[in-house]
Parts: sequence; structure tokens; C-alpha cells
Amino acid sequence: MATPGAAARHFFRCACFCSENLFLPRYQLHVRYLEEQQLRRDYGSILKNRGCMSPEDFDQVLAELEKEVQRRKQLVQEASERKATIAKNYIPLQPQVYGLQEGFLVPEFLAAVQYCVSPGATLPGLLQHIMTLSDEKMIYRLPVFTQEFCGMLLQELEHFEQSDMPKGRPNTMNNQGVLLHELGLDEPLVTPLREHYLQPLTALLYPEYGGGRLDSHRAFVVKYSMDGDQELSCHYDNAEVTFNISLNKNFSEGSLYFGEFRQVLSTETQYLEVPHVLGQGVLHRGGQMHGAMPLESGERWNLIIWMRASSVRNKLCPMCGKPPQLVEDEGFGDGFTREEGEPGTVDVCTLT
Repeated sequence: MATPGAAARHFFRCACFCSENLFLPRYQLHVRYLEEQQLRRDYGSILKNRGCMSPEDFDQVLAELEKEVQRRKQLVQEASERKATIAKNYIPLQPQVYGLQEGFLVPEFLAAVQYCVSPGATLPGLLQHIMTLSDEKMIYRLPVFTQEFCGMLLQELEHFEQSDMPKGRPNTMNNQGVLLHELGLDEPLVTPLREHYLQPLTALLYPEYGGGRLDSHRAFVVKYSMDGDQELSCHYDNAEVTFNISLNKNFSEGSLYFGEFRQVLSTETQYLEVPHVLGQGVLHRGGQMHGAMPLESGERWNLIIWMRASSVRNKLCPMCGKPPQLVEDEGFGDGFTREEGEPGTVDVCTLT
């Protein structure tokens, strides 16, 4: 079921990475940022309504945005350097997790996948094997990993977290966690999980969103704690399909919540609350607005897989809503590919 030739393809990111969807934690706001006057014009009123009252407040916003833009411009080189350092110096605590084994997966998950690859498999038939959390929102839950595997993976992640190895941020909104590509878990663990087990499911669940053509991903683990990230603002993912798997249970609250598809939550929005269950994963469309409620105690660890279909996103970048302007990247990048006859890449630094 894997997309042929995906591993040998060259992937890119869109230049909008340095200007779109920049997050301001203090104001719980994502913005587009090109320069000061554009920011004042587009977001001045909403920033003021959220507490950005003084010139000093606005100067702080500008400083935060400039710092984030510079971080993004340097991200590829720094990520490559971190990965090389980790590969050379890090000694795993649980080496067995660096390779997907069928014994890590629960029988219910294997049965659902087996149904999907059987002749005549249909969506109604698959829905007999998994839990529908919202038919309208196309959100589903299913058991994935054994508790034993979750425990081993969590031990490995905590061991890495406590090491002196360099660490990157999982994404623009989460400060605590691990990038699996840098740790070396991407190719041996996540890629076969996506190609051989998840894509048969998503092909039936999300055919119009590229579910049968997923050829790349971005995988990371996020950590929530009382002295770190405690909640997650409403947002949508840079993905066609997202899989969110709970890795532990020694916490309280922090449930996921879901709104509408690419529509910002308002006071009238009816949202769906989804609690975390150890070893179980929640599948949803990347464009589904969602967030995480505040943690009340303990630590919460989740494995997040943003799955992407280049055949979908090559036409329209999901973050800027325009045909992507390709920028060189490493690994799977942001899942864009250059088709034969397309122009070359652009210099990301000239676009911001």
C-alpha cells in the first residue's frame, strides 16, 4: 500500500513557512508576518482587543516575530546538525523501539488493517472495526500500541530528554517534546507504520483528502507538564491526515477538543471533547480545528504523525492557500515535491 518510490523522492517545503502561521503565545494568535505595517494593518485591532495596548507591547510582538522568522530560516541546517550529533553520540536506553515490530501492535489494530487490505473492503465495513467519534467531522479512534510498547517508548523518550543531546522544538506551538526524525526513530518506526498499516486505513477513511496517496509525514512527540506546556490553542495542522496516539496515563484532564473544518472557534461553536486513552490513537483531517484543554496534574506524552499527500498539497499549500513556492529541505520536508517541468526552488530568505 505504500506510495511507490516515495523513499527515493526529493521533498521540499513552501516558502510561506517563514511568513505564515506564526504563533504569538501571549495573545493566543496565529499571524502572517511580512513587515511592520502589514502586521499593524492586518492584526492591529485584534491584538489590541487581546491586550496589546502600548507601543512597548507591539514592539515586543515584533521582536518575537523577527526571532521566530530567523529561527525558521536556520531550521534546516540546525536540524541537520542536531541529527548528526545525536546519531554519533547518543546511546539508546531501549534500542528495540528503533524498528517497528508487529508485536508492538494490538490485535484489534491488526484486524482493522487486515480488513482494509482484504478484497471488497468498504468504509462501512471498516467502521465496524474502529470507533467513530464524529461521523460529521470524520474523527475516529482505534487502539494501536500495546501498553508494554508505550512504556518502552516513553522510557526511551525520557532518557533522551534527560541527556545532554541537542533538542529541537516539535513545532511552532509546542516547546516540550522530541522530533523523531532527529532522534533516528522516523525511518525504522514511523515510516513502516504509515506505509504498511495507516495508509490502508486512511485510504478508506479519507479518500478525498489523499488518504490513499500519503507519501510523507512529520512525526514528533509532545510533552505537557505542570512546569511547561499545559494546553494547546486551537489550530489546524500542516497535514492531510493527523494521527494522535496517547503514550501514558499518569495525568488528569488535557483532553483534545475539535471544532469545525478550517473555521476558527467562536463562542457559538459546538466542539467535541475527546479524552486520551493509553495506546489508542485519534485519526482526523489535518484541517480540522482542534486544541488541547489545560492539564491539571502529571505529565502527558503523545505521538503525533502529520501525514501528507504530495499529490494534494502540490496544488495548494494548506498553510498559505496558494500554489507552493518550493524551498530546499531535508528528509520529508513539508511534503511537497517538484513535478517534471516545474521551475526550480527559491531562496526562502528573500521572501520575508
